[in-house]
Amino acid sequence: MHQSIDYGPLINGLKKTANPWTVISTRKVLMEVLSPYFMAFVVFVFGLLIGSFLNVVIYRLPLGESIVFPGSHCPSCNAEIKWYDNIPVISYAILLRGRCRSCRAHISAIYPAVELLVACLYLVLFIIHEDQVVSGSWLPLIADIVFVSLIVPLVFIDLRYKLLPNAITYPGLALLLVLRLFAPDTWILSHTPKPFGLAGAPVWALSLFGSVLGALVGGGTLWLVREAYYRLKHVEGMGLGDVKMMLMVGAFLGWQLTLLTIFVGSVLGSLVGVLLIFRGGSMKMQIPFGVFLGPAGILALFVGRQLIVWYAGMYR
Repeated sequence: MHQSIDYGPLINGLKKTANPWTVISTRKVLMEVLSPYFMAFVVFVFGLLIGSFLNVVIYRLPLGESIVFPGSHCPSCNAEIKWYDNIPVISYAILLRGRCRSCRAHISAIYPAVELLVACLYLVLFIIHEDQVVSGSWLPLIADIVFVSLIVPLVFIDLRYKLLPNAITYPGLALLLVLRLFAPDTWILSHTPKPFGLAGAPVWALSLFGSVLGALVGGGTLWLVREAYYRLKHVEGMGLGDVKMMLMVGAFLGWQLTLLTIFVGSVLGSLVGVLLIFRGGSMKMQIPFGVFLGPAGILALFVGRQLIVWYAGMYR
């Protein structure tokens, strides 16, 4: 994504600042040089702010509390958190040093970690979509940002509560289906089967079919695994929350990237499970699958296309 920058016009403009029109031209060239970096900075800061909001979702939603009212407060003493103590990362690391200003209770490092994680994910997405953004097409970036913003709270809620709330998966499924109508992915479209005369269908119809197919593959695969395990062991080995989560993921990623998500998530979960067993864990311990499906879905979004093309090329 790196581009070579010609500073010649900028230098020539600085040499001729006596002409007001040259000054205007110089400023225009300067903005053209700085704009990608400025936009990247704005996206990163926006990620910090959204990450701060997602912390509220992660903490309050499983408890059945409103994510809007009351305002931010210390969970230990309920003291209201002032705006200057609520600046993402900075307040935690510099102003508060990880403790409540009122009661000095320790504040979990998960809060700034989520903020930084979301900001970094947004920045990577901007780098991936930089050419589109510079050309004026923001919608693909926005769609990916929405997807990531749905996945992050699901992962942390599942990690803490072993829960994948319907309040995220159901609206997320509907929202991602709509986004795929307006922001179709050309790679997913090109790898979507076209039965029933869909080869000549408009792009939005093919994109909708690809999203529905992806949702059915994602949710259906996990539902079949869950049902088979129950019939064999007569106990539930997987919650329906994982099925609903993969419905949502599949609606956005399409069937191929969704299968990759399930594969990578299963490998990650198995590795962690084996590690925990070696450290004294029980064979029957419960491991929240969404914790692994979420990162796997983000990985598939970032580099899944390249991985599939590379793997398919090995057999040609």
